[in-house]
Amino acid sequence: MQFWFDFASTYSYVAALRVGDECARAGMELEYKPFLLGPIFTELLGIKDSPFNVEPIRGRYMWRDLERLCEKHRLPWRRPTVFPRNSLLAARVACCAGTAISTLTRAIFRANFADDRDIADPAVLREIIDSGGADGRRLVDLAQTPEVKAQLRVNTAEAQRLGIFGAPDFVADGELFFGQDRLEDAIAWARRT
Repeated sequence: MQFWFDFASTYSYVAALRVGDECARAGMELEYKPFLLGPIFTELLGIKDSPFNVEPIRGRYMWRDLERLCEKHRLPWRRPTVFPRNSLLAARVACCAGTAISTLTRAIFRANFADDRDIADPAVLREIIDSGGADGRRLVDLAQTPEVKAQLRVNTAEAQRLGIFGAPDFVADGELFFGQDRLEDAIAWARRT
């Protein structure tokens, strides 16, 4: 199963902290697919911000919903002082994280949505990576190479081709499931095929 996410996405945070354990319990392989929502929102909605900021009623609902979801799943939560945070460098880091992607993805999401840290700051990302046992300086430097930048563009283009319009998303056996609340449905779909 593929897990498509943007580090700036609130609902991707909930999914990221759950998806690894849920797939492991189901005996499923999981592929992490970082991408950027910004270009998709610009193309589909003509906005350069989160829809939750553009539509305040929707935004107020989302913040309260996140509190409930984090309580339900016993996830740490602190509303970020900046939303959405720039997720470009974090997504590039995830593109070159290799086998550390699962641990690193959860740590970056926690930094943004539980610790209110600036995940756009290379020093913050280096510290997160180092604390996970990888080489922060090497990964942050690698994330800024043309090859890794191109990989993130490829991922974002693939997300658009798949019809992704928000995050998180799960793709199971070619079927798209949108939203953190569709995680179990995606796993069930993959297991039946």
